[in-house]
Amino acid sequence: MAKNSNLVEVVFKGEQRAIYRNRNNIDINEGESVIVEAERGQDLGSVSLVGDLVRLKRGKGETRSIIRKAVPEDLQALAKNKEKEKDAFRLCKDKIKAFRLDMKLVAVELQFDGSKLTFYFTAAQRVDFRGLVKELASVYRTRIELRQIGVRDEAKRICGLGVCGRKQCCSAFLNEFEQITTQMAKNQQLALNPTKISGNCGRLLCCLRFEDGLYQELFKAYPEIGSKITVNGKTGVLNFINIFLDKGMLRYEDGSQELLSPDEIKKGTTTHAP
Repeated sequence: MAKNSNLVEVVFKGEQRAIYRNRNNIDINEGESVIVEAERGQDLGSVSLVGDLVRLKRGKGETRSIIRKAVPEDLQALAKNKEKEKDAFRLCKDKIKAFRLDMKLVAVELQFDGSKLTFYFTAAQRVDFRGLVKELASVYRTRIELRQIGVRDEAKRICGLGVCGRKQCCSAFLNEFEQITTQMAKNQQLALNPTKISGNCGRLLCCLRFEDGLYQELFKAYPEIGSKITVNGKTGVLNFINIFLDKGMLRYEDGSQELLSPDEIKKGTTTHAP
């Protein structure tokens, strides 16, 4: 059954997601294609989320509207646009070589109504592409935009699988990137091995943020890692906290180890780590 919702999440090419308002109360199901308002003109995307959860993902600022559901003719036009994008990609790469610009072309997007052609690229530094824009504008006779993106945006657009075997979080559901720090990996007792805690983009895994708050909350029940704890006359060092068992591991001076609950640890004497 179709769902009525005031706010709807729509996903576009390159896994770009945005929230739109269903002002006309159109019956919309997840997975259906819709025509939406764009900055100048109209665009076509697929409904990825309908319902109350959309409100949790909505950011600040004005929300544009959904105009109508897409019809078969719209999908045919979209397929033609994809062919034009492939041609534009090849042409732009040739032009980049001709102008000897130090940039890597990632993707090309033609807005559904043809009013804008966007070229996404990465570069180590700022690039003077004014000559390139003029060349492209003379060929395509539409508004040309060259947009420099970072490596995280590049990975999102290309898409792929994470180390977990699932679709990358950025491509699957994230609307925007948040700051990720190595402290989050430390909080989760992960080895600071770049190959283990980095995503396909080469940056820290986005999922490190998801569980960081839970780890911090659970660890409040324990002394700091490295603290000396004396329990039943034996002194050991707290060197690991197993959140799944909710127990801390003490390594005693004789080399033996023991798992103790927070309550058992509190009964002992603790000397906090320096």
